Parts: sequence; C-alpha cells; structure tokens
Amino acid sequence: MAELVAMPKLGFDMAEGTLVRWVIAEGGEVAKGAVLAEIETDKATVEVESSAAGILYRRLVEEGAVVPVGTAIAVIAAPGEEVKDLPESGAVTEKVEKPPAKAAKQKAEPSPAKESTAGEKTEEKTLKPTAAVKPVETAAPADEMLRVSPLARRMALENKINLQQVVGTGPAGRITRKDVEKALQTGTAAAVPAEAGLTDAAAPTGKLQVPVPAVSWTPGTPVPADEHVPVEKLRAIIGKRMIESKQQVPHFYVTSAYNMAPLLDLRKQVNVNLPEDARLSVNDFIIKAVALTLRQFPNLNASLTEKEIIRHGHINIGVAVALDSGLMTVVCQDADQKPLRLIGQEVREMATRARSGKVRPDDIEGSTFSISNLGMYDVEHFVAIINPPEAAILAVGSAQSVPVVVDGEVKVGMQMKATLSADHRVTDGAEGAKFMQALAEFIENPLRLLL
Repeated sequence: MAELVAMPKLGFDMAEGTLVRWVIAEGGEVAKGAVLAEIETDKATVEVESSAAGILYRRLVEEGAVVPVGTAIAVIAAPGEEVKDLPESGAVTEKVEKPPAKAAKQKAEPSPAKESTAGEKTEEKTLKPTAAVKPVETAAPADEMLRVSPLARRMALENKINLQQVVGTGPAGRITRKDVEKALQTGTAAAVPAEAGLTDAAAPTGKLQVPVPAVSWTPGTPVPADEHVPVEKLRAIIGKRMIESKQQVPHFYVTSAYNMAPLLDLRKQVNVNLPEDARLSVNDFIIKAVALTLRQFPNLNASLTEKEIIRHGHINIGVAVALDSGLMTVVCQDADQKPLRLIGQEVREMATRARSGKVRPDDIEGSTFSISNLGMYDVEHFVAIINPPEAAILAVGSAQSVPVVVDGEVKVGMQMKATLSADHRVTDGAEGAKFMQALAEFIENPLRLLL
C-alpha cells in the first residue's frame, strides 16, 4: 500500500522547511530508512529518511520549494502499484532573481538599494508542488549578501574553496552543493588560505588552543570599511527564541562549585585504556551525571504548556554545539541509561554531523533538559537562557586551579562552577539548590557514573 512522506517537524517552533535536494529519482528503488531528500530548516540541513520500502512513485515538490510541516512531499508505492487520489498539486510560477556572474567576484561593498538589482535578469520556471507549498522568496540579494546553504559552506571550508568566486545557481542566486562540486571539478574558484582550526569542544584534549590571529590592520593605514553581514537563518531563530524566553519565562539561577579532582583523575585513568578517537571528555561525565540526577528531580526534566506541566519519562540531554552561524543543540537520548563510552561516541558523531550540515532528525529532536558548556574556553562562570519549552538548563564553566580550605589549611584544588537556570513557573529555588547538591554526589564521586 502506498505511503506518503511528509515534511517532518524538527522542533516545536519549526513551521516549514526548504527541500534542498532529492537523493532518489522518481521510479528509483527505496529501502526502509534510505535517505530520500535533504531539507533545510532554520537550524540545519537534515536528511529525510523513508519510513517504508518500495518505489519512489512520485515527487510532489521540486528542489528549492518551501514546504510547510506535515505537507506530503513524496509517495512511496510497491513495485507496479498504481496510486490514485494523489495529493492535489497546482502549477506555481516561481520567479528567481539571478545576480550577474561578475557580482559573485566583486568585493562585498554596501550599495544603494536601487542599484543592487541593476542588470539582473528574471527567469520563470514552473514547479509542481502541492497546493500548500509556497514559492521561495523572489527578492534578489544585494551583492554583499552571499547566500550559501549550510552543506555548501561546509564543503567549501573543507576543500578550501573561495565562495566569493562561486556562482550560485540555486533560488535567488544561492550557492548549493552542486555549485561547489562544479567549482571543484573546473577549478574556477581559487583556494583560500587554510585557517588554523580549533580543538573540538567534545575532544578529550580539554581546553581549546586558540590560534594567534593574523594582523589585519596596522596604525596609519585606512580604517577598514563597515561590513554589512546578512543575518543567517540559525542566528535569526536563536534571537527570536531567546527574546521569547527572556520575556516570557521567569528565570532564576543557582550556582555551585564542584571539586573536580576525582573526576579528572578517573577520566585520565579511563582514557589510558581507550583509543585516541574514543577517549572521554569532561562533558561526557557531566551529561551522565546530570541525567542520573534528573531522575530524582522530575520537575526539572519537564516542559510547560498552557494547561499543564509535562514531566518527561525519558531523559534526553540537549548539548549545545558551536557552529559558524550560531549554536545548535544535539540530543543524547536516554542519557541516564547509556554508558559513558556510548554517550561520548554519540555526542561526537552528532557534533560532527551538525558542523557538516548533515544532522539527522533524531539528532536535534526531543531534548528535555539542556547543557551549555564553555569550559574549554577558560570561562569561569556564566548563566544560560532556558531553551523553551524545557524547564531548565545548566551552564558549565571550566575546571580551574583555585585555593581551597581543607581541614583548616589552604591548598590548591580543582574547582568547576556550574549555574542552573530554571523556570519559576515549574520549580523553585529550594528544589534548584537540592538538584545542584545531588549533582555533586555524582561529579565528586565519579565512580558512581561507571556503576
């Protein structure tokens, strides 16, 4: 029996997604779980998997179409099956403003709005999406606004491609994966100098080694011109959600300091017996410790709706991952039930997919509590904004050598500060303080995390 594949909802605030690329052609064989297409949301480029096996009977939308959540995008049928009563579709004329080829090579400089579209040509093409699908935006970007898909940006970075010299063929001149691949094949885009990368935040090496930046300006030379940088989708949605959170959620904060010496010693002993690419980070221990502690405090592993507080049975820890365009939260499902090695492996893999623009729906769905760790940046202490509809988030600083009093004597100790931000409509200060105390039992006695 034929099945419809719908635009998935990835996160409670997602309303629509852009179908970036079809992976399987019409009539092609489809296995259950096979990747059908790539969609771009406000947060990432995500692969859509088939929920059934069969033949890709019909594509219901074209590449570049903006599709509301829940709208059918494809039909999977059995070989030889005739499908009737397909979702209605209407011809939608999409106008795509294409900047001239030379625009991509010009230096990004502010230009008057009246001149930004001079010399541009308008092409019309007919698409056949479902009636609910709306066409992509028709406004052409100004020369300084370089439109690049997350996947194309990542490919360009990995292959040292100068995107300023790549001509985009996507909607509104957007640079797509195919454009970068063409540039690689033809060699038309000059390579950019390789930048010294930062150590992975989830890597076991601990703190990041920040490279010394190259001198870009010297006194006596002209002051650099202002840069006009368009707000990327991820940055825009972060801003929107954080404003809503700070305006609508009554935050309160509880900060505690933890003795990290036992955890660091145990981590060192464990990592000696693990291959380099499987070594545990401090954050892996914190994820496990937080997950186990949340079992005792269901109000903090909760979500608030207009009518009720939902205390979640699953403990899914969201972990903030830094991207060029902002933060993305990947989710370690059922973290309280997983061993440390599996937590570390999953978080590393999800962070890698997030940075390459290839996250899966399960990577970013369903978090019930979040952790934001800036310890690798030598941050002593900070507070985080709650990620609605969750009830709380934990901000983690770095483990630092500090003077501590032990049996009346001042000694050198390793301390880490962490701050709980919680929703006062769901919990209160006393419960938050008890949570932080209970968390110390796992962080300061880390062998409990291995049992």
